[in-house]
Amino acid sequence: MSLKAVPKARVAMCVAAAALVVAVAAALVVVVVLVTSSGRASASSGESSAQCNTGHLVVCAAAIIGGAAPSASCCENQRAQQGYFCPYARNPAYRRYIDSPTAHRAIAACQVAVPSC
Repeated sequence: MSLKAVPKARVAMCVAAAALVVAVAAALVVVVVLVTSSGRASASSGESSAQCNTGHLVVCAAAIIGGAAPSASCCENQRAQQGYFCPYARNPAYRRYIDSPTAHRAIAACQVAVPSC
């Protein structure tokens, strides 16, 4: 590898890393928007937000979307929301977050039963 190729390789690596960061950030924004709008919808429909609340799963975004190890608070919130995974999986807005391989890994890492809906 010549010395001229090294800077190009580093630039390419930096561009790829930046693209990944942007993609993860965009996915987190989508999750926050969905959770925020869902919280408003459930509050207006009379649902108890203390029971079924997708907002509690925002702490799991890095694990569900990015494949990071789930935090203790993520696992705690997964256990609290476990009974609602199937309704979330039936909702087109959340389906891909519950059914994704990274979500299944995060759920399994927290020793929560992976739903079969």
